Amino acid sequence: MKKYKYLYACTDEERALCELEMRSFFGFHTKTKELESSIDIDPSRSPFMKGKIEVIFKTETLEHLLEKLHNYTILDSFKVTLISDSKQFTFDERREVEKKAGLAINGIANLQSPDKRLVIMYDQHHFVFGPYVESEPVWFTHQQKPHHYSTALSTRVARAVVNIAVPKIENVKVIDPCCGIGTVLIEALSMGIDITGSDYNPLVMKGLRENILHFGYEPKVQLCEIGEIRAQVDVAIIDMPYNLCSVLSADEKVHIISSAKKIAKKIVFVTIEPLDEVLEQVGLTIIDRCTVKKGKTFTREVIICEHSKIE
Repeated sequence: MKKYKYLYACTDEERALCELEMRSFFGFHTKTKELESSIDIDPSRSPFMKGKIEVIFKTETLEHLLEKLHNYTILDSFKVTLISDSKQFTFDERREVEKKAGLAINGIANLQSPDKRLVIMYDQHHFVFGPYVESEPVWFTHQQKPHHYSTALSTRVARAVVNIAVPKIENVKVIDPCCGIGTVLIEALSMGIDITGSDYNPLVMKGLRENILHFGYEPKVQLCEIGEIRAQVDVAIIDMPYNLCSVLSADEKVHIISSAKKIAKKIVFVTIEPLDEVLEQVGLTIIDRCTVKKGKTFTREVIICEHSKIE
């Protein structure tokens, strides 16, 4: 069975969200900057993954690893990079290891424009070697939308929320029934997720469609209040509506949450207000959750809920 080592980077404020995304992808999280799993994920899906190593060799010593590299053949041109910090290897030591590894491998080295990047990494316990795929910050380009909401999720948070809601994208139908300006929709569409959107506010429709078209995706959206939706899907993602001057009433919360329960078995809520009491009242079970901080005062909760069957 293949193994993959994922390299992570996140701020302290993002740590809880990053760990919830880890648990959604892999079933567990780590407190370190690395995670190893047999599950294969495109690292560009995550705003926190720096890259992915397909583990070919894992040894306790560098000498043993270099011996194994004599039996490794690659048809593409390659470049070897040693990933480490200055405490583990000096600059000159890293270059020497890379040179020895490049000479040991059966193939054509190309330091300027290689077809494949190979890496050696020391994870405090083992030396790991394998092909490396670097993450592309797709979410960053989505910041340049033609239209914005001041209260919308950041593209980085939205991308993590989509991964938390839909860790496996094959044969999964998703809806964002309070999609606003389309931040979640764009992140999901960029991953190839089958998602539709709706919103009750006619004023956002033009900007919503233009935002989606701006990135070359089909705007499968409709003007519709959540209670009017009749489609049944696997997952719903709901960033609970709010503005800076008012909050939802208790009845409005019940309406949105009970309506979501009618159309999806799994629902991921993003909220600035406590929802536990309403979720229990409506009959949803909280599976996992985290708090997302922004600065010293503003926080959101991401809450994963499920129930046994669509009503």
